Amino acid sequence: METIKNRIDFVYIFDVQDGNPNGDPDAGNLPRVDAETGLGLVTDVCLKRKVRNYVDLAKAGIPGYDIFIQEAAVLDNRVEEIYATDAVKKVKEKDKRKMTAKTALCEKYYDIRSFGAVIATKDKQGQVRGPIQLTFARSVDPVFSHTHTITRMAVTKAGKDKERDFGRKSTVPYGLYVAHGFISANLAKQTGFSDEDLTLFWSALENMFDNDRSAARGLMSARGLIVFEHSSELGNAPANKLFDRVKVVRKEDVVTPRGIDDYSITVDEEDMPSGVSCNRVF
Repeated sequence: METIKNRIDFVYIFDVQDGNPNGDPDAGNLPRVDAETGLGLVTDVCLKRKVRNYVDLAKAGIPGYDIFIQEAAVLDNRVEEIYATDAVKKVKEKDKRKMTAKTALCEKYYDIRSFGAVIATKDKQGQVRGPIQLTFARSVDPVFSHTHTITRMAVTKAGKDKERDFGRKSTVPYGLYVAHGFISANLAKQTGFSDEDLTLFWSALENMFDNDRSAARGLMSARGLIVFEHSSELGNAPANKLFDRVKVVRKEDVVTPRGIDDYSITVDEEDMPSGVSCNRVF
């Protein structure tokens, strides 16, 4: 499979209704917010986790699509398994052996091929820089975290059957979030990230929420993916100027947004920079 040849920048839009899109463990797992503006935040790590989960489901058992960062995975063991393969053991020089192991890790694990990884075992340190980078997603308007008291009819311990267990659950009534992403063709050459990998990544962004439901997250939905593709490896225009062409604004007559129809999403495709094409994937 050939690696991608052109730089890509993209805007990813999603929303949440009556859910917690990304809890903050430093704040009692409340939805993350920018303390100065009140805008909601979803970390890049959270979004990458959902991509990993989707790929793990969509490509289960298919060679080349394993996931390196998984729950309860012992990463040292996975690295040692690669170093124990015949292809790596036969390489005598330390630096060349490390490069051979890096190639094998990229070939085996989709998330290393896409996002990179830090390899930090006892005697094998190194970094793989991945071609895909994401920013934090930030809500268009401030979000307000509501904390709800919830009850459970069953009890945990015997002898307390006349009592009820109480808990708390925090949600955002509604929030529309925008994240920005960058895909480097130069780094794709180093990890082997291919056109097929890119198609899978787009599919993950579109479908990952439908395969990652939980009571805590409420209704999360992918709402838009605008892709700017350059005709060259290094790019033909600054990413920020391309992102400025995407406008996500609350409609004038809406005071309290509670759905996607309360917003307008537009893309200015007039006078695009030479060598840049714009495509709204969904």
